[in-house]
Amino acid sequence: MTSSTVFGRAAQKDHGLAHGLGNSHYIDPQVYERENNSVISNSWASVGFAKDVPNPGDVMPTTLAGQPLLIVRDDDGAVQVFENVCRHRGMILVEEPGHFKKTISCRYHAWCYGFKGNLKATPHIGGPGVHDIPEVNKENLGLIPVRATVWMDVVYVNLSGAAAKFEAAIQPLTEHWSEFMGQDIFHGGADSSFKIEVNCNWKLAIENYCESYHLPWVHPALNKYSRLQDHYEILDANGGFSGQGTTVYDPKLDDSGRKFSYFKGLSSKWDTGAEYVSLFPNTLLGIHKDHYFAIRIEPLGPHRTREHVEIYYTDPEMTSDRWADLRAINSEMWKTVFTEDVFAVEGMQKGRSAPGFDGGAFSPVMDKPTQMFHEWVRLQYVPA
Repeated sequence: MTSSTVFGRAAQKDHGLAHGLGNSHYIDPQVYERENNSVISNSWASVGFAKDVPNPGDVMPTTLAGQPLLIVRDDDGAVQVFENVCRHRGMILVEEPGHFKKTISCRYHAWCYGFKGNLKATPHIGGPGVHDIPEVNKENLGLIPVRATVWMDVVYVNLSGAAAKFEAAIQPLTEHWSEFMGQDIFHGGADSSFKIEVNCNWKLAIENYCESYHLPWVHPALNKYSRLQDHYEILDANGGFSGQGTTVYDPKLDDSGRKFSYFKGLSSKWDTGAEYVSLFPNTLLGIHKDHYFAIRIEPLGPHRTREHVEIYYTDPEMTSDRWADLRAINSEMWKTVFTEDVFAVEGMQKGRSAPGFDGGAFSPVMDKPTQMFHEWVRLQYVPA
């Protein structure tokens, strides 16, 4: 497989326009696996949300790049991530989200692990009633840890262990959003959480979110008050994220006049400003004066993706029953917007089966955020 097959004619330009990733990046199972082993595994990728394991002993199974993982809240209240497999016979340790009182027990032979991953019990390993033998050193058979951290309630992992420290990787975005850093966020509850199944490659979800170019045609209702000309591009100088912002954010959710509490100490920019960035490889973030959302893009194969959407507020009162109706309206508004994108990304996925498509032609004015993502993928991609 040549680089031109993978990347289209990305290194060339026709009529002054740069090309994007080639078709194989969206339809070829082999390329998908190579991306898992390089683009995804070597980066800080999102795998879940800390709000799903609020108490010590809470567990949340998840997957990334085909690997079974387990998010655990440990005894000290920290979030840990382990390979979700028993060290005895390779049994998946936890199948469903839940809570363990003292230890995490494998359903196969009942080997038990502490919430920090340490192996605590090996029932009958030496025969009936013999629970310990010299040949089995428990210190060497704990759950295999995965490099992990939590930022803005999103759980990120680096599967390969080769990425730079997360603090360094996220610093450009924390500086860009410095006014929001350190402020409390509270998940809105069941009415602020939803998933969208999409028949497309995961990268198309990232690319679509990067840019506002499609607004007039894909989001006509949104475009009536937040027009194309009201948007601007966001381009990380280090190439780790890109997106777009609006200068006219001021939603009216109902006729009551109520508004969600605002983040504290914001500059005037945020009176009518909001920003939406794709944090590479697989996290979409939206920040506003009155709420924040995070979307985990879960690759399920070359042609399938699941979007996990979670909405947060800055005041715990906003999560109470008194605000349930307004939260539901806000959630439904975003669900409508994100669902409107489905036909577009699925249409692009179908188009990637056209052998003459060469990666497309980027507008040098309107497509810079998407082009940045493509360049980032090229830098991370390791061919066979």
